[in-house]
Amino acid sequence: MKTPVSAPAWALLVGAALWGVMWYPFRLLAAGGLDGIWSTVLAYGVAFVVGSAVFPRDFASLRRMPWLAVAMGLAIGLSNLGYVVGVLEGEVMRVLLLFYLAPLWTVPFARLLLGERLDAAGAVVMTLAMAGAVVMLWRPELGAPWPASLAEWLGVGSGILFALGNVLVRRLDTMTDAAKSIVVWAGVAVSAAAHLPLSALPAPAALSAAAAQGPLLAGIGVALVAMSYSIQYGLARIPANRAIVILLFELVVAAVAAYSLAGETLRAPDWIGGAFIVLACVASSRIKAETQRPQRAQRPQRKIQ
Repeated sequence: MKTPVSAPAWALLVGAALWGVMWYPFRLLAAGGLDGIWSTVLAYGVAFVVGSAVFPRDFASLRRMPWLAVAMGLAIGLSNLGYVVGVLEGEVMRVLLLFYLAPLWTVPFARLLLGERLDAAGAVVMTLAMAGAVVMLWRPELGAPWPASLAEWLGVGSGILFALGNVLVRRLDTMTDAAKSIVVWAGVAVSAAAHLPLSALPAPAALSAAAAQGPLLAGIGVALVAMSYSIQYGLARIPANRAIVILLFELVVAAVAAYSLAGETLRAPDWIGGAFIVLACVASSRIKAETQRPQRAQRPQRKIQ
């Protein structure tokens, strides 16, 4: 008899699938007159309001929010903003694959904040990820493997911030899944709002476009609540080595969605570089992380309910 898929595994699959197609409704908002910054502010603002109403006790608990939670929210907030703007400005799969360099950037963050050492196997994974980046970003006319567009830079930068945010999530083991999700929604909305001066869209025009697309914005906000909480629920209950593999389902969904909804294709170097990056993610999922966290006296902490 086959072992049934557990509820946490299904939660990760649902969250990964939603994130794999989330770029498309943001493109619909852009077609309706909302740029990436405004759509991020409004969509995550809706998610924050809906999520706070659904989880009132967790929202109330944030009065005792540690400063690391603020850093986590802002890191993931800037990461999400960069991702949304990147997929609106560039090719979905290229931005997504560059975003998945996150395991590479996790290495120094985990060493600094969690005390995790990079062993020989981890070095191999890091090399694979870097090889994928070189193949994808190589431009003979530039003479160096640097991103060739703003969208590609946003993909790389979003992956770095996402890695930082995930490491901080692991440190925040006294917060509930819902509380961390609320902080993330607020962090994305605040990060995007801080960048509104960079938007060429005047506020009256943006609000008018938002009113015309109210149902779509509401749907995106609800989907973001479901996606974020599903991923938090799964990550808290499934070992990291399994969770990483399950979350790679996002790449499959995004590839199918980009082909069927946007008519995008990938160059041969994109396929080769992407294969290296995916291989790095899969390899890292099979390595048992060896954590060397310094022991230190801690005061008893009450778990946030």
